[in-house]
Parts: sequence; C-alpha cells; structure tokens
Amino acid sequence: MNDMHQILTDPFVLAIPLALLIGTIVLGLVARRVVFKLVQGWAKRTDSQLDVLLIDTLRGPIALWIVILALHVATKNSEIPQPYKNYFPPALQVLWGLSFTIAISQFAGSMVRFYGGSVSGAKSVSSLSQKLVQFSILIIGCLWLSKVIFNFSLAPIITGLGVGGIAVALALQDTLSNLFAGFYVSVSGLVRIGDYIQLDSKQEGYITDINWRCTTMRTGLNNLVVIPNNKLGQAIFTNYFLPDGRMVVTILCGVGQDVDIDVVEKLLLDELMQCTSEVESVLADPRPAVRFNPGPWNTSLIFQVVFSVTKFANVPTARSDVRKRLYRRLRAEGIAMSFPAATTPE
Repeated sequence: MNDMHQILTDPFVLAIPLALLIGTIVLGLVARRVVFKLVQGWAKRTDSQLDVLLIDTLRGPIALWIVILALHVATKNSEIPQPYKNYFPPALQVLWGLSFTIAISQFAGSMVRFYGGSVSGAKSVSSLSQKLVQFSILIIGCLWLSKVIFNFSLAPIITGLGVGGIAVALALQDTLSNLFAGFYVSVSGLVRIGDYIQLDSKQEGYITDINWRCTTMRTGLNNLVVIPNNKLGQAIFTNYFLPDGRMVVTILCGVGQDVDIDVVEKLLLDELMQCTSEVESVLADPRPAVRFNPGPWNTSLIFQVVFSVTKFANVPTARSDVRKRLYRRLRAEGIAMSFPAATTPE
C-alpha cells in the first residue's frame, strides 16, 4: 500500500516508465517505417506483391505489437508492486497471441486472394475459400493460446466441440448445406469467379463471388442474381469458359437463289480468313468454315459461317464486325443479301 501511495503522490516515480513507454513506441514506429521501406524496395526490384501483402496486412498488428512491447518495458522498470506486476505478463501474452493469430489469418487470406488466381487454370479466389483459410488459422491459434498460455487440456475442448457440433449441425442444416455446397463448388473447379454460366432455369451471367451461403451472378443487364449454394450444386448449367475460354460463333448469311454457291462459299471463306488477322478476337485456329446449311430457304440460299473467338465476352463484337465485313464483301462483288431477318431459320 505504501508503494501505491508513493506512486500516486510522487509523479516523478512514473517519469522513467512513462519515458520508456513513449520512447519504445517512437523507436518501434521508426523501425516499422524503415522495414516497410526496405520491403517496398525489394518488391520493386523483384516485381513481387509481397510489399502489398505485408504492409496492408501487418500495418495495424505491428503497431499493436509495439504498444505491447512498450508496456512490457515500462512495467518492468516501474515501481508498481510485484503482486500487481504479476498480472501484466499473462495479459500481454494473451493480447500478443490474439493479435499474432489475427495477423497471420489476415495475411493468409491476402495470400490466397492475391496468388490464388496466378495458379494455372485458376481465376479470382472466392470469398469462401479466403474465409475458410482465415477461420482455420483462427481456430488453430485459439487452441494454441488455450494450451500454451492458459494451460488448458485440449481433450475436453475437442470433446465439447464435437458434442456441440452435433447440436449446431441439427439446428443449422440449411446453413451447413449451403456452406458445404459452396465449398464443393469452389474446389471442384467447375464454376470459378469470372466464368459466364447459364443455369437450366435460364438465368445467365458472370460469377462474381462464392461465399458461405450463396453464389452471386451478374447478368448482362448489370443485375445481381443470388443463388443458394445447395441449389447451384444440384443445378444443370453450362459454363461458357470451360474447357477453355474459346467460343464457336455461327452466322447465317443469305443470298439470292440465282448466284453460284461455289463462288459465294469461296468469297465468304476468303473474307473469314482475313478476319483472323484483322479482327482482334477472331481466331485462325480452329480454322473458320463455311457450310451450305440449311441451304435453300424461301427465296434465299443460306450459308452457315463458323469461326472461333478468344472468349465469351468478345462474341457480340466479333459477330457484329464479321457480319459487317461479309456484307461489304458481298456487296462489292455484286451479290445482295436478300432474305429478311424474320424468315431466317435458327
């Protein structure tokens, strides 16, 4: 009690620990700034994203660690009575352990988000995959804190989690169904962020995210379609980005019945081959083709023009560009496209 009375009545007793507290924080912040500068310089020389990952993820936790270190140094060199000092180390250990676990969890999530799409054949990582990684690390960190800092036995905790897990599973059947369906959809590789899919219910659009409950899809009208994961896992759908991004496009081209079909076929194919080098999204491999199909239709001869484009998003532009070039080429050769659109067969 006398020690506490001296601390409260004599402000100079607090001068040394307060100076150590402020000095440690200042030195820590300076050291953090120097380290971040070194990391940024290294990342620029190596074209690495490590600086973004480290700085964005660890900026806050490192500041907290500096404060924890400053409190430790200040209390060690203070006149606080020993019984009160004994409370500081475990409290700082818990705070450090929690902050370290959260920092590692955030860093792992950032790693998954930044580098997951760099894997061959992969695209952007879904939020579900990122959250699962972060949650797993948080669970491991909390178990480690329970064992190392609080010296709890893990066996009762694991047993309790098992019994509690059964009760939770019964109460949250729909939620867990969506969670596991979302996990399956994410790891299967059949639906990826950025893919364009069409469901058997006729909704179609680009996949924007897969989270723990639902998958979101952006339509061509810029609306958002929300699909429960368990529904998507059971649905029949077409993925226009698999097995690769190439798309086969067909155009029906009609001419009058008095023209030579061999001449028209040659002109169309020649113009298609020019498109492969002059229209950016049209591919030369596989080779474009012209077929006399379905052939005679009402008062027209209809040809089917077939070519491939680099990806689904380029289909409307490529179809329009190729159609305009074919129309101009036939007009230049004195061949008119004579059939009305309403009578064109599918």
